[in-house]
Amino acid sequence: MAMTQTELLHELEPVVAGELDRHHAMAKEWFPHEYVPWSEGRDFDGVYGGEAWQESDSKLPEAARVSLIVNLLTEDNLPSYHHEIATTFGRDGAWGTWVHRWTAEEDRHGTAIRDYLTVTRAVDPVALERARMVHMENGFTSEYGTMLQQLAYVSFQELATRIAHRNTGRASGDEGCERLLARIAADENLHMLFYRNLLKAAFELDPNQTMRAVTDVVTTFQMPGTGIEGFARKAMIIAHEGIYDLQLHLDDVLMPVLRQWSVFDKTGLDAEGEQAREELSAFLAKTEATAARFVERREERRARAAAR
Repeated sequence: MAMTQTELLHELEPVVAGELDRHHAMAKEWFPHEYVPWSEGRDFDGVYGGEAWQESDSKLPEAARVSLIVNLLTEDNLPSYHHEIATTFGRDGAWGTWVHRWTAEEDRHGTAIRDYLTVTRAVDPVALERARMVHMENGFTSEYGTMLQQLAYVSFQELATRIAHRNTGRASGDEGCERLLARIAADENLHMLFYRNLLKAAFELDPNQTMRAVTDVVTTFQMPGTGIEGFARKAMIIAHEGIYDLQLHLDDVLMPVLRQWSVFDKTGLDAEGEQAREELSAFLAKTEATAARFVERREERRARAAAR
């Protein structure tokens, strides 16, 4: 008989406590201000009478700039994310301790990226602020209604965010930018480990319900930044540059996490659990074909461009 979400929360509490201890032992203290080249800053136009931003101020390639904006606006919606996980996991005991610790660590990501972009004049600060207002006014609401679905989602999403940050840093061609995003990515990796390990424990408690949750999330997954204005166009720019695309999502996010959970080696599933796994396998095969076509066409475009 399937466990209720309340029962699962209670049974997973000792695992949460253990993961908190592991997280505290592995997490390294760092300070956003140390990753910002403050000496490069100068006044913008406005109350201090400086110079208005112009595109020539930015040293970053367009794709890296677009990716940084998407990454930052995604981080900006932290209040909505906090509400989602606090509502799902609760604010008491080990679960509540984690919710607040995670929020505190995530909060410095947006602070550091915005300070870096503003000081280095990498993006238009007026356009960025307007985009932030729109994005945060829209907020974020998870489409997943169960605790297991939420755990599955954040397991994949934290890893996807880590990869997006690291690849954006590399694409920037800027040593300082890459250093900052690598530091942020290290946080995201620890967050992924926390959630991934919790869901692994959930598989032991209720494998059939957990398999269903994983399939539901994988087959409908979207990054939390999809609500950003013009996201489809921005995502295409990012994908064409190879910063984050469907093949990366499959090879570097979905499959590594699914292997860690031994999803395809689970035994003892009932008919519903097996059905969920079959749906997952079919979706992954379809995704592989779609991703391969995109990569092939991208390489063809690059070859044509290089031949001109």
